[in-house]
Amino acid sequence: MTPKEIVEYLDNYVVGQQKAKKTIAVALRNRYRRMQLPKEMQEEITPKNILMIGSTGVGKTEIARRLAKLLGFPFVKVEASKYTEVGFVGRDVESMVRDLVANAINLVTQEQKELKSRDIDAYVEKMIIEKLLPPLPKNAPEAKQQEYRQSFERMRERLRKGELDDLEIEVEMPTPRFEMGESNMPPEMSKVQESLAKVFGALNQQNKKEVKVKEAKELLRQSASEKLLDEEQIKQEALKRAQEGGIIFLDEIDKIAVSNQNSGRQDPSKEGVQRDLLPIVEGSTVHTKWGPVETDHILFIAAGAFHVSKPSDLIPELQGRFPLRVELDSLTEEALYEILTKPKNSLIKQYQALLGVEGMELAFEEEALKAIAKLSFLANERTEDIGARRLHTVIEKVLEEVSFEADAWQGKTFTVTADYVHGKLDTIVEDEDIARYIL
Repeated sequence: MTPKEIVEYLDNYVVGQQKAKKTIAVALRNRYRRMQLPKEMQEEITPKNILMIGSTGVGKTEIARRLAKLLGFPFVKVEASKYTEVGFVGRDVESMVRDLVANAINLVTQEQKELKSRDIDAYVEKMIIEKLLPPLPKNAPEAKQQEYRQSFERMRERLRKGELDDLEIEVEMPTPRFEMGESNMPPEMSKVQESLAKVFGALNQQNKKEVKVKEAKELLRQSASEKLLDEEQIKQEALKRAQEGGIIFLDEIDKIAVSNQNSGRQDPSKEGVQRDLLPIVEGSTVHTKWGPVETDHILFIAAGAFHVSKPSDLIPELQGRFPLRVELDSLTEEALYEILTKPKNSLIKQYQALLGVEGMELAFEEEALKAIAKLSFLANERTEDIGARRLHTVIEKVLEEVSFEADAWQGKTFTVTADYVHGKLDTIVEDEDIARYIL
């Protein structure tokens, strides 16, 4: 996608923040541009990492979330505050790269399944039909074999039409695949665990079960995928994609900055996390259970509110590794109104769909929406500014009674007016102490 197309896509879900959208769109397009260059030039061009600065609830994480759905690149979102310095108990920073490779493996596996879906379907059909129509011995006469082939095709036709769905057949239940649950585990340890799992899996032979053909189709797809997909090829492609096109979104990076006010006394591991992070962002080799991954061309997008600390409180070497800085705007009353109404699946549409399940229609007057935006803006000003997240709390408060009594409104329309909104919220917003607890 061109930068313009990426921005247009993000406009459907994130209101405003054009500077951030443009910067990220260009950075993503540069990934594609680099891949078209000769190999020697590719090695020289390193990604320009991005630091997004903005208050909570202005759209930093939402941009990342939408990008994850849009891209064919391996993508992982992590919180910097979850990591600890080497030597402390907790997650080490290298686990984010292992998470990225796991994501790439899933991505490539899914693509391969789609590419080979016809082969997988044919394999499943063959397995089911052979249960219902056992194959002839190899030395059977040609006439018998011809007759068998015709019966086989007729059976396949019936299977595809769903006529055999209620018949019961005996299938071997697939052995549950071992998945590494903790990416913080050293690669050597995870390999040992996998080996043990395979040994115990072999000892605990696959058990057989009588199931209906409809259920057997799903159960047999897993074993068909394992037989038809090339795991080594998937692994190599995933490692390549993680290295060349991987994106790590590093949220809450401000939480590991050491401000001059506390000089790191509150958490001595903060600066250590930054120093551990530095070689990964600069470019190093991380060992995973699938193989080594070089991080030189992984794109890092960091984000933080920086209320207590400043970007300059990060260690200079780490600051230098995020050359693109973009500041996100705080949300105005007008922006909050647009967030309510503009996005594809806006909050208003979500609540209308939820209450539509009860058979009632929920309508909002224009002035009511403006009142919700205004009162959310005032609540942000008078208490903590939590951006668009305030809208969730405010709307929930406005619709609390309606939602509770929804069954009584079946087949009717409930219209939310400006007076109704003010009646529910005015006293709460005006009293700062109450607003802190309720909104």
